[in-house]
Amino acid sequence: MRVLKVVGMVGILVLSSAFASEIEDRVAASRVAIKEFSMSLKGALKTAMASGGPAHAIEVCKEVAPAIAAGISEDRGWDIARTSLKLRNPSNAPDAWERGVLEQFKQRAERGEDPQQIDHHEVVSVNGQPYFRYMKAIATDHVCLTCHGEELAPAIAAKLEDLYPQDQATGFSVGDLRGAFTIRQPM
Repeated sequence: MRVLKVVGMVGILVLSSAFASEIEDRVAASRVAIKEFSMSLKGALKTAMASGGPAHAIEVCKEVAPAIAAGISEDRGWDIARTSLKLRNPSNAPDAWERGVLEQFKQRAERGEDPQQIDHHEVVSVNGQPYFRYMKAIATDHVCLTCHGEELAPAIAAKLEDLYPQDQATGFSVGDLRGAFTIRQPM
């Protein structure tokens, strides 16, 4: 049972133990889905790097990452994607809720929290319909610097300019918050 207790202009959600358990299950399932997405994408990028180098990996990331996200989304009946405050692909732009969470992630990372450990979940209302929202920070690994680092090889810079003329997703260092995986589940 979900009970909404209204106090002045602030709504306070009082959760039953069953609802709290449901939320814990959704968090756990979200983490599994994100791990699946991340591992599938890393595998595709590793294969692309081995067969055609980093420039080929950029193309794979552009085409394959959305397909992986779409497949997982379809399998689960959710929306799963990646987003960032420093976008490479404009179609990954954060919505207002995601932007707010990304700003919180940025502040948490600036205070010294490890981006690999940062996540957030919340139940929100969208047009009167409840949705479970979950985000998991993406930390910059050493291998990410080939295409997201401060100094890019000329061929990489040229490929990024060709595929993403408004690219903002460079200048990162190892451990930086690069963005986040994001999930929206209808309830």
